[in-house]
Amino acid sequence: MIPKTIQQKLDEGRSYRNVVEIRADEEQMVVEGYASTFNDPYTLWEDDDYRVIEQIDARAFDNTDMGDVIMQYDHEGRVFARISNGTLELAMDDHGLHVRADLSGTEIGRQLYEEIKGGYTSKMSFGFTVSSDERTTRTVDGKEEILRTITGIRKLYDVSAVSLPANNATEISARAYCEGVIAEAAEERRAAAEREIQKRKIKILLEV
Repeated sequence: MIPKTIQQKLDEGRSYRNVVEIRADEEQMVVEGYASTFNDPYTLWEDDDYRVIEQIDARAFDNTDMGDVIMQYDHEGRVFARISNGTLELAMDDHGLHVRADLSGTEIGRQLYEEIKGGYTSKMSFGFTVSSDERTTRTVDGKEEILRTITGIRKLYDVSAVSLPANNATEISARAYCEGVIAEAAEERRAAAEREIQKRKIKILLEV
């Protein structure tokens, strides 16, 4: 197991995930998309020996703090919409966490709307912290595959239109988490091997 303080840091650090497309309403300056999709596995990290796959459980947002979530661009800078003034709406359905944002209130919001409408910006991402997860490990084609299911999201900070399918914040947070998970899996495997050696030693002693 990795030290508890490190695991807490990984779990409590804000994460970012790029998700599905965002689209523009032709009649109003409203954009819609999904901040998260449920039970939809995606590869979070992969190297020569490990693959970390992640998915969001359908009840992960049941107890999430969504107080005054904001909409941004690339998780920084100006606010384009927010829950507190009614320009941002979030709703759960069978597919995921649905986002609807009215961008007509500011000049930069109207500019972003035109970018989304024109297809220059087509993806969304969301910033969050995790309260609980479940992990299973299996071997697939000689590679150790770790499936992480996020079962609880502590807080949702923002939903963002993003310029690229992945940004630096996403890559850094994903790598930090996955390196911790891989280290934990390696330590568990080492401990299991050590326990097996001890069992064999005891068995030999009993047979003498």
